[in-house]
Amino acid sequence: MGNRVKTILKTPLRAVMLVALMSFGTSAYSASKTILVLGDSLSAEYGLVRGEGWVNLLQKKLEAEKITAPIVNASISGETTSGGKGRLPALLAKHQPAIVVIELGANDALRGLSLSATQDNLRSMINSAKEIKAKVLLVGMQIPPNYGGDYTKQFAALFPKLAKETKSSLVPFMLQGVAEKPELFQADRIHPSAEAHPTILNNIWPQLKPLITSSK
Repeated sequence: MGNRVKTILKTPLRAVMLVALMSFGTSAYSASKTILVLGDSLSAEYGLVRGEGWVNLLQKKLEAEKITAPIVNASISGETTSGGKGRLPALLAKHQPAIVVIELGANDALRGLSLSATQDNLRSMINSAKEIKAKVLLVGMQIPPNYGGDYTKQFAALFPKLAKETKSSLVPFMLQGVAEKPELFQADRIHPSAEAHPTILNNIWPQLKPLITSSK
């Protein structure tokens, strides 16, 4: 112990400070950031072989880029914003995610549920995530015009409105480049096929990557 103390004392102060700063930087920037994905069938690989969905493609992309960020996919087919709101507190407590991706709302619209309720539920989930200092990525959705012009427009407008209000990151439209191509959907014409999921990831990644790689 005595020799160790003498060695440290003989080390120039500048060198000691440099080592300390390097150690701090490593722990500050390489810490694992868990990503929680709270979604519906579009994120739960409905109708797909396991591993073909965008969430699993994201995990592979992170590994390829040597980014440490474990993913918890808590998506459930058929999930509504009400269901997500009810499940989120336990998920936050269990996983303590640094980032929460909220991909919900489509099932609300398909069932013709109240737009105000959908908006309130999404806002509540965003606020819950922010309360534990998690960053939020809200994934925007749109629905076909056959649900009524006003309803369709108001539904699409929910997402940018909430993102601006809560200062959250936003994916404008999850199915950009997919929705207008029938060949990229399964037989039900609702769920994207495996071939569509790389495009879905490409829509999400530009907004998600800064949340993962930022130091704060």
